[in-house]
Amino acid sequence: MELYVDTANIEHIRHAAMLGCVSGVTTNPSLLAKEDPSVDVKQRILEIHELIGGHLSVEVVSTVTKGMLKEAEDIISWFPEATIKIPIIPDGLAAVKELSKKGIPTNVTLVFSPTQAIAAANAGATYVSVFMGRLDDIAISSNDVLNDICEIWEVQDYESKIIAASIRHPMHIIEAAKAGADIATVPYKVLMQSLKSPLTDSGLEQFLSDYDKMQTERQKILNI
Repeated sequence: MELYVDTANIEHIRHAAMLGCVSGVTTNPSLLAKEDPSVDVKQRILEIHELIGGHLSVEVVSTVTKGMLKEAEDIISWFPEATIKIPIIPDGLAAVKELSKKGIPTNVTLVFSPTQAIAAANAGATYVSVFMGRLDDIAISSNDVLNDICEIWEVQDYESKIIAASIRHPMHIIEAAKAGADIATVPYKVLMQSLKSPLTDSGLEQFLSDYDKMQTERQKILNI
């Protein structure tokens, strides 16, 4: 399972890229506005891609097919490598179908059920983003939903890749990997949490302490 970072913060993306374990970025208007409401979206998107390369989803804001297609064409004109992020609404599915015919990759977002995921796959979505945290927020098991979707994918042999999105904690990453998701897109804070363990810290501290003791003893012998 690949890891993407779900943010528009340049410093966080720069650090995630340096770690070497992240292969893409997902953004949305909320993430961009959170960093800077006056941000030049084109400039920020291109800056992000320069930092990390790989996958970068760019979301449209129109809610009608014609508007989505126009936005997608504009995005591709200044960023040919973009994956166009489109909501799972009827007009969105129609836009995905048209973009699929043109070979433009799409990421269908705000998916909360297997039936929505199936519709997205049939429309030609390159990626299907299943929102785990928001499902849990309304007392629906995101683990059950994601497991159902991954099982359907295996049975039906769908080509769309499954993205586990709205990741709230490291356990979501584990659940996504066990279910068979292709990708987990993870907030920077959760990504960093997932890399930490008190046992790692104490183990490293012990290794370094033992090394220092060994060097001290060796120095004593050399000074005899």
